[in-house]
Amino acid sequence: MQAALRLFTRQGYFNTSIPDIVRESAVSTGSIYHRFSDKEGIARSLYDSLVERMQAAFTDIEARHRSAHDRCRAVIELLFRLTEEEPEVMRFMLFSRHGEFIPDLAPVCSSRPFVQMREMVSAGMKTGEVRTMAPIVAAASVFGGTLRLIQLRLDGVLDKPLTEYLDEIWACAWRSVAN
Repeated sequence: MQAALRLFTRQGYFNTSIPDIVRESAVSTGSIYHRFSDKEGIARSLYDSLVERMQAAFTDIEARHRSAHDRCRAVIELLFRLTEEEPEVMRFMLFSRHGEFIPDLAPVCSSRPFVQMREMVSAGMKTGEVRTMAPIVAAASVFGGTLRLIQLRLDGVLDKPLTEYLDEIWACAWRSVAN
């Protein structure tokens, strides 16, 4: 799956073939077809495992932090760290058009981790930390700038590591929703 991830993010899903994955992974064609059936099966398995991983990380953040403020900041910090340490994971999760190659898949913004992000902000509304507004607007205000900075970093526009922008983006994000 790591070889497929590298190839999908470098070449694109449609420009990657099973023989490419075989060469990159040094795993036999038969093994790949036995485990995944086809290229879509590889992409689905990769997507599912990354969503599960992100969901577990967000669940851990929810357990370690009580306030919406601290939870949302921890999510941004995690996303920035993952972008720096595992850019291919972030590129695949955030910027691949999964619905084009896994047609029955809901958009990534409907996946459990994105729902958790919205729930963190909504919980802040219930406790009074976050102004009352449409939850989707609040979540976009808190996390939208973060996602844009991630895209700029992955596109090579930002030269400095994202962690150097953490305090500044967090101050802007929180001010946009704080009560």
